[in-house]
Amino acid sequence: MSRNAESTAFRSALEVIRAVEPRVADAIGAELTDQRESLKLIASENYASPATLLAMGNWFSDKYAEGTVGRRFYAGCQNVDTVEALAAEHARELFGAAHAYVQPHSGIDANLVAFWAVLADRVESPALKKAQVRQVNDLTEADWFALRRELGNQRMLGMSLDAGGHLTHGFRPNISGKMFDQRSYGTDPATGLIDYDRVAEVAREFKPLILVGGYSAYPRKVNFRILREIADSVGATFMVDMAHFAGLVAGKVFTGDFDPVPHAHIVTTTTHKSLRGPRGGMVLCQPELADQVDRGCPMVLGGPLPHVMAAKAVALAEARRPDFADYAQRIVDNAQALAEGLLSRGAKLVTGGTDNHLVLIDVSGYGLTGRQAEQALLDSGIVTNRNSVPQDPNGAWYTSGIRIGTPALTTRGLGTAEMDQTAELMHTVLTQTTAGANADGTPSKAKYTLDPALADKIARQATDLLAPFPLYPTVDLT
Repeated sequence: MSRNAESTAFRSALEVIRAVEPRVADAIGAELTDQRESLKLIASENYASPATLLAMGNWFSDKYAEGTVGRRFYAGCQNVDTVEALAAEHARELFGAAHAYVQPHSGIDANLVAFWAVLADRVESPALKKAQVRQVNDLTEADWFALRRELGNQRMLGMSLDAGGHLTHGFRPNISGKMFDQRSYGTDPATGLIDYDRVAEVAREFKPLILVGGYSAYPRKVNFRILREIADSVGATFMVDMAHFAGLVAGKVFTGDFDPVPHAHIVTTTTHKSLRGPRGGMVLCQPELADQVDRGCPMVLGGPLPHVMAAKAVALAEARRPDFADYAQRIVDNAQALAEGLLSRGAKLVTGGTDNHLVLIDVSGYGLTGRQAEQALLDSGIVTNRNSVPQDPNGAWYTSGIRIGTPALTTRGLGTAEMDQTAELMHTVLTQTTAGANADGTPSKAKYTLDPALADKIARQATDLLAPFPLYPTVDLT
């Protein structure tokens, strides 16, 4: 699409919105300005293409479409069938998956679909077969009561939060922790790396129904072949949450033992993050789980969002282009350059570096908590997020770490030279920030001091660094 066409499309859309609620139109324009001017290093964020963004704003939003392609509970879904089938086709081809389900609204929804598909396959189906009935509505009250108890009495094993796991992998504040009896595997205290022998030991002891691989803050590759062998050894279903690194799988940066799709029974992902699509989720699975996964709505999900599925189809089509593989490799190159830049300046990194798209800085070496560091960097035009580190003494709210990632800046075109400059800006902010104190003189985990003049200077330097790499250069709202 030409610059004029894209600019016209977005300007026209804002004019329509402004006629109804100008404050919303203003906020949309302000968000584009903020994103253009900020050094975005949040590992889970990216920039979707104009085509993907425009695909979400259309008449598909008006359509109910419970069910699956060709099997809907509402009439008039032929066009929804087209876009959902296209999205699933692109997903299967992109990842080499046997089956793809593109309805989940988010990563947690994708995980819930996967969990309940496994429970339906491993617990519900045998119970129905034993009772000689076709569906749960045909069970007697006694059999239904017994099945409900059994569904709620299953075990999950996943990576611990402080080691880089995700809240949706069975932790108590999340619904997954209320569904499963959960236990965690951590990382080696000395190296920060997964100890596969220890994972196998915990699995043999705990005997989970589901073994979960995947992470949100682990900066290394994971050997999914070994995890599958561990799962098989204890009769567990092997599930991988690749929400963070799906783009590296799609771009063939992660292959062989490090590609989860050939090894896992079921794989979940978001469609934004490194995959660079719209906000949403997706499930890939082996054929034996396909029917259960396709029951995601109404089992777990509400009505599908056809306008988002249309955008998923566009983004997945983009990811099948040859240039996406180059993009994926540059994400990793940039992350490693950023890590090296930080290390050379004395920063402490969890595992000492990265193999993927993210870097985890232990900011206790700067005398700061994650919350203090996050805010000081934000004051300086650098957007990050605080994150726990292994055995974090500050817990999950204040934390001792900052998680940074390179998918978004790589989309803008920044390279390894700019990553070293980014490391310099970050290091300057962190070394010049000091922890504050509470009113009673005790150390504060939130308060900090940073010279506003320095913060302004770094923010200007960040803007200058971004200037040669305009965001959405084909979109002019003036």
